[in-house]
Amino acid sequence: MAKGYWIGRVDVEDLDRYMGYVKANAAAFKEYGARFLVRGGAFETREGQSRSRNVVIEFPSYQAARDCYDSPVYQAAKAIREPVSICDLIIIEGYDA
Repeated sequence: MAKGYWIGRVDVEDLDRYMGYVKANAAAFKEYGARFLVRGGAFETREGQSRSRNVVIEFPSYQAARDCYDSPVYQAAKAIREPVSICDLIIIEGYDA
């Protein structure tokens, strides 16, 4: 079974309030077996446009990635993030060779 991933690009407008989102999302990520592969860090934009923060989160399956996003726990965390950031997020199925 292919893993699932969240790929997010975020511009944070209020870091203090955004950290409330980071704290709140931990429970959902734990419940759905999420593992951060990329969380911030140095990067270069070689093509197209970028945002100031990038994240890649791995889940045990594509369905787990979708279920985490739709969960009430994550939706409550997302409500904290939305007023203080701009986010592009995709949920994508990994390549299962």
